[in-house]
Amino acid sequence: MAKALSKAKLAAELAARNGLTKKAGAEILDTLAALAYKHTKNSFTLPGIGKFVPVIRKARIGRNPKTSQPVPIPAKKVVKFRAAKAFKESMLGAR
Repeated sequence: MAKALSKAKLAAELAARNGLTKKAGAEILDTLAALAYKHTKNSFTLPGIGKFVPVIRKARIGRNPKTSQPVPIPAKKVVKFRAAKAFKESMLGAR
């Protein structure tokens, strides 16, 4: 399995493909992250990649694995990522 792409390598690749400096590539990534943080409370779409969607998980009863005692788990808001169809097909192949 290939190694994950680090932020520095991603910024360098972005800069090389668009004729920018590495610093400008890093600024683009930082701006994209800031936009995602700001707008994810509704939903945030990266065209061709996927969508970040807020979801509310219901309260439930869990179990302490050591004592088997029931433990209440409160409701909470989480962010889920839904991959776009084109992204899934590029990773998994067309079905």
